[in-house]
Parts: sequence; C-alpha cells; structure tokens
Amino acid sequence: MTPPIPSTTHCPFGRSEAKWRNSVLSPLSKGRSVPHVRIFGHGFLILFLLTLTSCDAPHGSRIVVGCKNFTEQVLLGELLAQQIESHGEKVDRRFYLAGSYIAHQALLSGRIDTYVEYTGTALSSILKQPVDHDPTRVLATITRLYAPLGVTVEPSLGFQNTFAMVMRQQDAAGIQTLTQLAATAPTLRLGVGYEFEDRPDGLHGMESTYHLRFSGEPRIMDLGLLYRSIASNQVDIVAGNSTDGAIPTLHLKVLQDDLHYFPPYEAVPLVRTDTLRQHPAVAQAVKDLANTITEADMQTMNHAVEGDHRDPADVIHDFRQRKHL
Repeated sequence: MTPPIPSTTHCPFGRSEAKWRNSVLSPLSKGRSVPHVRIFGHGFLILFLLTLTSCDAPHGSRIVVGCKNFTEQVLLGELLAQQIESHGEKVDRRFYLAGSYIAHQALLSGRIDTYVEYTGTALSSILKQPVDHDPTRVLATITRLYAPLGVTVEPSLGFQNTFAMVMRQQDAAGIQTLTQLAATAPTLRLGVGYEFEDRPDGLHGMESTYHLRFSGEPRIMDLGLLYRSIASNQVDIVAGNSTDGAIPTLHLKVLQDDLHYFPPYEAVPLVRTDTLRQHPAVAQAVKDLANTITEADMQTMNHAVEGDHRDPADVIHDFRQRKHL
C-alpha cells in the first residue's frame, strides 16, 4: 500500500491539533505559566488561539472533502475534490480519516462537507439498522435516516464495493461458492481487516450463515496487507472487496455469495445539506458523477495506485478525462 498522502487542508496542526491545544491551554486553565507565552506576551497568545480556532471547522468559502483510510476511498475523495473544483469551488482535502465512525462524526460536526460512503455500511455500522439485502430499500432507509442529521444522500456513483471472499486459484479448484467452501474451510487460514471482524454484516454472521469454521483464529490486519499475505502464502483466504485491484492482477478467485449474505454496498456521496444550500455548484458537481464508475473502472484505478504506484490525483485526472467529466 502506498504511503499516506498528506492532507492538503490548511490547518497547520492536523491530527496533532488536540495535542497542541492541551499543551498550551491546559497549563493556563490550571494557573501555571507557559514560558514561551510569557516571553512573547499576550499578542502572541491571541494570534496563536486564533490560529487554533481557524482549524476547528470548514470555512464557508471552502469545501472540505474527506475520505477513509484506504486506497479506494482516497481515489473517491480525490474524485469529489476535482469534480467540485471543476465547478469553481475551492476545496480542502482531509483524507485518511480512520474508519467509518470517524468519517461520520467529521461530517456531522462540520469538519468535512462530504465523503463517499457505502450503503450497507451506512445502514448497519453507522445508523445501526438491521441488515437488509434489498438495494432499493437500503438506499431509501439511509436517505430517510440521514435527513434529520442534516446529511443528503446523493445518487450512486454506479458501482458496489461488496465484501469478497478471495482465494488463490489453485486452492479454490472445485470451489465456486461460499456454500461449497464449508467442507474445505477447516484447512484454511483466514485473513481479515479490522472492521470485518466486528461489524454486524461481517465475519461472524458469514460464518453462521454458511457454517464456516476456519483453521485457528482469523489473522486480523490492515487492509493493505491482506493481498500481500495471500500472495506470500501466509493465509489461504481473505475477506477482501470486490473492487480490489489485486484480484485480477494476482489472478485470484472470488467465491460467489450464493445465499446473498452480504447486503448492498453502493458507493454514494454523503453531503451536508447546508453545504448544498450554500453552494449550488457542489450539488451539480456531485450529481454529474452519478453512475459514472463501474466495478472494473474501480479495480483498474485501485491497481493503478497500489500496483503501479501512481499518484491518486493523476489517476483521477485521467479517469475524468476518459469520462468527459
């Protein structure tokens, strides 16, 4: 996995903001002196506090685009950012937010204006609703539940990124479905990402639905390590994603979810409703992206970053040119 791309947000403190606040403000609140503040005087303190305040939330003049901390999300965040910029808006990028919950909270608090979420994740992991396998109903449910939170669910980008149980071709001989996997599972070492183990539409529900028992405890790792592990024979089967670029590149086999355990995971932009009201150009920019990405498109772009080590911004630039966006 390529190294994290630094956020281009103009907040100078980034993830260390809380640390800076505590180191300066805590001593003051407890009556202790701060040497550097005493040297530079009250003027410096005022300027410093104003700088901290400027980092607290997105400014109305700039649109802040966020994304979660894996390659596809960086690409989708960059897609939103470039598309919004092409409509004349200034954009800050706040990428590599650590997971669904953090991205959701950043959106609700106004620290970001938009990011791309997956409908099944929104339904069960964020909005805590029962798993539903009907794509139309899932979209309607999350649209209804996000509305009172001040969030608008925009049309799908055109593809789903569902979970995919992936094996090496030679190990999957004669196995086409997850139902057929049950007989072989006790001999297989499983690798999964952190979220997949805990989420209600993840590992434990899948094991129960398909009566799967793997060899030993699952090896839990960063998503970027899953395919390295299966390629180097450290594990035999991984819970990947259907749009992972490594699947065609490594000639891996995706087993069919024949009992339709996994709910729909359509990629949909979530946008703060007040942002759409204040910036009509953002609404148009996001709507122009509806149904523009196929699963194959996403696999190709993911591989361009992870396999060919290209810059996500360049990959998205080329994609937008091909799609005449």
